[in-house]
Amino acid sequence: MKDVSEWKVAWQPFVAANVVLVLAAAGVIWKAAHPISLNVALVATGCVALGSLLGCLPFILEYRAVKKLVEVNALTTVVEQLGDLKKYSAQVAAATDQWASVQEATKGNTDKTVIAAREIAGRMTEEIREFNEFQVKLNDTEKGALRLEVEKLRRTEGEWLQVVVRILDHIFALHNAAARSGQPELAEQIGNFQNACRDAARRVGLTPYNAAPDEKFDAQKFRAHGVETPPADAVVAETLAPGLTFQGRLLRPALVRLQDPNAPAAQAPTEPAAEAGPEKPEAGERSGQLTLEAE
Repeated sequence: MKDVSEWKVAWQPFVAANVVLVLAAAGVIWKAAHPISLNVALVATGCVALGSLLGCLPFILEYRAVKKLVEVNALTTVVEQLGDLKKYSAQVAAATDQWASVQEATKGNTDKTVIAAREIAGRMTEEIREFNEFQVKLNDTEKGALRLEVEKLRRTEGEWLQVVVRILDHIFALHNAAARSGQPELAEQIGNFQNACRDAARRVGLTPYNAAPDEKFDAQKFRAHGVETPPADAVVAETLAPGLTFQGRLLRPALVRLQDPNAPAAQAPTEPAAEAGPEKPEAGERSGQLTLEAE
């Protein structure tokens, strides 16, 4: 009964009746006297209407049959699903009974399992707390060791900076003594040696610098020898000890001698020769007395 072809209506008789009625209507109109009377027109119209109804009737009956078939099939499906639902209900009831039996059988073991789980959770919490404390202690120990290493490195850096600065100061004093000795070749050789030493010091970030003669005094870069507060228009006469910077940071300013504005201009060239003797030990002494301001 589920096949649609079993519910089809034979349409040939209805179509034949439709054709007959249409031909009858045509014959009535053809045989009637013209103009056609009202009765003839009504008969012809009735025949055509009846033929049309007979032509549509098989399709209407077939539609109703298919509709009935769909309803029957839907009802059959619902009945089958109800049967499956009863089977599922029986399975659920059986599973519920089994679960109740399992709960009754394992009621005591469940309590023991809950207690054991709580003990394990408490033990894990305690171990995590101890592990965190150990990590904190380990971090503090590592930080202390790193801090100690950093302090040692800074102390070592300060010590080798002091050594290099003292060496550069002595080389500067030696170069000044050679320049005042009146021997150009010796002064040139010691000057080359001083430049080589300064280039080596620059590779580690230590940069010495001198004040140029007749350069304007800068309180941030220079320190005047024997003058507490230099005048604003003070001019540098010579450098007694070089200034030093380490990695762009000022370690100490250059020690300079300022020009005396009251000194006669004619005696200026003779002053270095007259002061050559006492200036050599003073430059070395001043370079030894300069303090390194590195951290």
